[in-house]
Amino acid sequence: MNRRDFIHTASLGAIAAAASSVIPSTARAATRTPGANSRIRVAAVGFADRFRDSLFPAFKSLAAQHGAELVGVSDIWNRRRDEASAFLRKELGTDVPTYRNNEELYEKAKPDAVIISTADFQHALHTIEAVQAGCDVYTEKPFAETMADARAALKAVRATDRIVQVGSQRRSGAAYHAAKEYLGSGAFGDIVSVEMSWNVNQPGRWRRPALVDTIKESDVDWKRYLMNRPHEPWDPRKYVEYRLFWPYSSGIPGQWMCHQIDTVHWFTGLPHPRSVSANAGIYLWRDGRRSFDTMTAVFDYGPLDDASKGFQVVYSSRFTNSAGGTKEIYYSNGGELNLDTRRVTSNGGLEKRHADAMGMQPNLLAERTLPGESAETASNTGADAMTTSHVRNWLECIRSRKEPHAPVEAGYQHSIACIMANAAARTGARVTFDPATQEVMAGGKVFHL
Repeated sequence: MNRRDFIHTASLGAIAAAASSVIPSTARAATRTPGANSRIRVAAVGFADRFRDSLFPAFKSLAAQHGAELVGVSDIWNRRRDEASAFLRKELGTDVPTYRNNEELYEKAKPDAVIISTADFQHALHTIEAVQAGCDVYTEKPFAETMADARAALKAVRATDRIVQVGSQRRSGAAYHAAKEYLGSGAFGDIVSVEMSWNVNQPGRWRRPALVDTIKESDVDWKRYLMNRPHEPWDPRKYVEYRLFWPYSSGIPGQWMCHQIDTVHWFTGLPHPRSVSANAGIYLWRDGRRSFDTMTAVFDYGPLDDASKGFQVVYSSRFTNSAGGTKEIYYSNGGELNLDTRRVTSNGGLEKRHADAMGMQPNLLAERTLPGESAETASNTGADAMTTSHVRNWLECIRSRKEPHAPVEAGYQHSIACIMANAAARTGARVTFDPATQEVMAGGKVFHL
């Protein structure tokens, strides 16, 4: 959905009125847009697994071709700053300055662009800081975990001319572009349902006991970490293992579901679900976490003004048994589009014997294989093809000033769906979205932290 289409769906006036200032503005920098022959000065906001193992390898492989260089790293944990210095010296053969916080980074390094890979709840807030400092942004998903943060970030980005790429890398995958083109051609027919799942059986998923045992409050800036979240006493688990603790992360919705549900919005042009119902719980890993180890959500999608048209998306994820792995399948009356195998088949389509009995024509899709690669789903995939393509698109758009594959609106939309699922699971209510106020409504009440 492009910016013009989005404006028709969500009133900018309503968004602006609802958005509030969630963090103090950083020192504003003059907008910096690299010229055709100048270097793109890129900095990293946050240094941990995602940046080190995926985003940096992708960036490093593209830097020379796109005239980009890494000029700084900001992290509020002294251990991560030390690790960044040693790692980047080894990888780049030169020293890259590190900074205790983002204010120092923007003031001293003066980057043109930043790559944000911090805690889930910080992405939107750090995006606001970055665009206010005059930087283009690559920000990891989920874009936001509350509607207040999502609205504020959308408003801040739209107030600038900055290029913002949200880390929904499926939007740069060749197979996904082929799927979008195929669905748009009409050959598939109407989507009647979608099944999505992401199952693992890894007791260590998001748990880092060795790091928890070593970190001390004096090693980090706990107040800066909390940003606009309610104050809680220092807890090393909530810093290191934040994905296990709402409201620092919604867990399954923000980490897994946002990747897959984003394709629904992209393929159909629908900005958000009409409603969501969900069940979730902590059924096995009772380790003090506040995020679920199992969740199933049912989404109703379709035109807001025509309840007779639409389809369901069933999303399930469990951390207690990996059977079934990942699944991302779109169904029509004539068959299925399986994005994990990249195959279009007539599986489940209307066969002749059943069609004849009703005086209808059979409906079976012609089989085909989509070009491109399947999505990587391991915890650390390195510089996989989609991530590299996504970073490449961002660097290209920094030069061209064209809209990237996953603009801020894409992040805003997947945030709505994820917040709706989280609200449904936590309240047990049927959840809807109010386009006028841009609020998630659970049982008739606005869903808050």
